[in-house]
Amino acid sequence: MNGEDGGESSSAAAGAPAPLEWRFSQVFGERTAGEEVQEVDIISAIEFDKTGDHLATGDRGGRVVLFERTDTKEHGRNRRELERMDYPVIRHPEFRYKTEFQSHEPEFDYLKSLEIEEKINKIRWCQPANGALFLLSTNDKTIKFWKVQEKKIKKVADMNADSFKSTGNGNIASSSVSSSPKPFLANGSYPERSYNSLSNDISFPPGGIPSLRLPVVTSSETSLLARCRRVYAHAHDYHINSISNNSDGETFISADDLRINLWNLEISNQSFNIVDVKPTNMEDLTEVITSAEFHPSHCNMLGYSSSKGSIRLIDLRQSALCDSHSKLFEEQEAPGSRSFFTEIIASISDIKFSKDGRYILSRDYMTLKLWDINMDSRPVSTFQVHEYLRPKLCDLYENDSIFDKFECCLSGDGQRVATGSYSNLFRVFGCSPGSTEATTLEASKNPMRRQVQTPSRPSRSLSTSISRVVRRGADNPGVEANGNSFDFTTKLLHLAWHPSENSIACAAANSLYMYYA
Repeated sequence: MNGEDGGESSSAAAGAPAPLEWRFSQVFGERTAGEEVQEVDIISAIEFDKTGDHLATGDRGGRVVLFERTDTKEHGRNRRELERMDYPVIRHPEFRYKTEFQSHEPEFDYLKSLEIEEKINKIRWCQPANGALFLLSTNDKTIKFWKVQEKKIKKVADMNADSFKSTGNGNIASSSVSSSPKPFLANGSYPERSYNSLSNDISFPPGGIPSLRLPVVTSSETSLLARCRRVYAHAHDYHINSISNNSDGETFISADDLRINLWNLEISNQSFNIVDVKPTNMEDLTEVITSAEFHPSHCNMLGYSSSKGSIRLIDLRQSALCDSHSKLFEEQEAPGSRSFFTEIIASISDIKFSKDGRYILSRDYMTLKLWDINMDSRPVSTFQVHEYLRPKLCDLYENDSIFDKFECCLSGDGQRVATGSYSNLFRVFGCSPGSTEATTLEASKNPMRRQVQTPSRPSRSLSTSISRVVRRGADNPGVEANGNSFDFTTKLLHLAWHPSENSIACAAANSLYMYYA
């Protein structure tokens, strides 16, 4: 299963985990052949919650869609408990659609004459409470705090005016009002005889009703209701690229190109600026913030990456405004390797802490790098994602693909990392000592299928096809020499790894694919 160029070449040491065999699990929103993708339906964010039982996606139309896991409910216990009891768990992870809601709407900033699109940039799950789910979602300017809860639908049951003709659920069999005209006298009064306002279908028993049952409110059905609890707005002059929850459960950060703000979840009208890289003179600006994330367990630590390829670790205990960093992670440039594209491809598009907080995974345009927070001189591992594109950097620059922002993720056990590429490929690398695992998969129902050799020039048109047939592991320098075509318009930017199992969710245009191993 190993790819041709996976990371640092070293012989597999004894004890290194065997490469995983990935299988297709599910797909949501699958396109039929020739179906055109609407721009608003393209997925722009994916996030598992901490338990892995819920999954959220956001799209360019400002919608948030929630999925819930179903295979854990089969035996009344969750999957992890069944595995500990040696219970045979034969079904793969399965999710189902739960609900969706409109998180953001398109806006217009009249002061700056600027359109603010509704696209969801990031989603982060918060701590659940009282059976309700909470999450943060953001577009370019505004962060919203959502509560999703099951609400019971209340219905009123009728009185027992006719108990022997009532239906099984307590409702009267027929309560229609009589449509026959009521007789009346010339002065408008009724004749001196009793008149039943109900239709003749309803009759009262002789001697009247022994007891009167008052209407009862019943709630048998439930529906999911999403409600926006708070809106955190007007704190960013530039586009928000990251939000991240703190381990204290009370605060979170939001980051744009030049600033990082600290918020309290309960306070929406005030935030604290903790990082500001904006120079006095904007002509002196040399780098911008590209991603930021809190440490998973230390509430005083957070890391942020820059467009120059560096990662800074800051400690909130040092000062209110963290102008100085506690650690700087930066790899020195190899002598003689500098080119026009060096700084562009060095820009880090995403960073993630490992679950234990010991490592930081970063993704730049060409590589994945794994950093040990105790060693800032160089990464402990570097994985080449699509080295075959290096001769094509000029073309990628001309069609702006070189500025694509790919996300990355780590497995819950920290033994593997994953990221996306073009032609709807994504790559999984083993990062344990001695591991040579480097698997290439395609976002389709058959992730392992091989490419049909069709020599052609690389497509630079705005193709809408997202189901090109590509070869697993087809990213060695010899691929382009064979004339294979790679579609730079079908890119897999967003993916997430289940927090406790080997399961990956990834987005290919408007389709959500899920795989397990």
